[in-house]
Amino acid sequence: MAILQKLLDHKLAWLGLSLIAIVVLTAIFAPLIAPHDPLAVDLMQKLQPPSAAFPLGTDHLGRCILSRLIYGARVSLSISLVVIALTTTISLVVGLIAGYVGGRVDSWLMRVCDVFLAFPALILSLAIVGIWGAGVGNLIFALAITHWAGYARIVRSRVLSVKESDFIQAAIVSGASSLPIMFKHILPFTIAELAILTSLDISHMILHIAGLSFLGLGIQPPTPEWGAMINDGREYFRRQPELMLYPGLMIFITTLAFNIVGDVLRDVLDPRMEKQVRSETLKAKLQNG
Repeated sequence: MAILQKLLDHKLAWLGLSLIAIVVLTAIFAPLIAPHDPLAVDLMQKLQPPSAAFPLGTDHLGRCILSRLIYGARVSLSISLVVIALTTTISLVVGLIAGYVGGRVDSWLMRVCDVFLAFPALILSLAIVGIWGAGVGNLIFALAITHWAGYARIVRSRVLSVKESDFIQAAIVSGASSLPIMFKHILPFTIAELAILTSLDISHMILHIAGLSFLGLGIQPPTPEWGAMINDGREYFRRQPELMLYPGLMIFITTLAFNIVGDVLRDVLDPRMEKQVRSETLKAKLQNG
């Protein structure tokens, strides 16, 4: 509750959370909000200007642009959250093991991370999807496998700093096994940084998904997705630039909202985590006399 209160004390946080709430609610209630079927093709209505029937007009196949934008929010957010969940899980396991066990295990795991970090994430994602083929499953795998290494290194560095604290050493001396120490005592100190990273990285995932879909390697037609919609509107840019403008604005607004919340979370959580480490260390010293 204290974290939530501090978060809500920031004016920018209200803006970011409000925008995220709008996008998320739009994605959840897309079938109720969308005025038309986003996949319905009507060539007699193609490239229509905004009207009562089609508030944002229609695309080159006569599909409602507003409906496709609304359903596009569902596609982008759902895939981004799945990728973030996979990335966080892999990085937590690797980072905790590498930081706590150390030695050769740490060295080997970090060399694997170096291999993945040696390539730009987007380029590596392009290569993986290009080789394995386009599709939702391959897209999720490509994004998860190219982003976990950076997370794992941050988790490892956090584990290394917390592992030397007196309260962790006291738990080791008292005979506690490794798994409880890692998941009960060390893991909570990594959650703050992961929360910041994930809130910021959701925007990166949305951009990656849009970029790959724009190139034809992500979400495939006729599924409504913002990057694919920008690609569809390229040929009609001079005649109806709004075909590219509307999905571009959705990408901009959504990524801006998550970046704002991530920045505020960093300001709120980082000082709290440092204070918590000092508090736990003091408690261990008092218990050990």
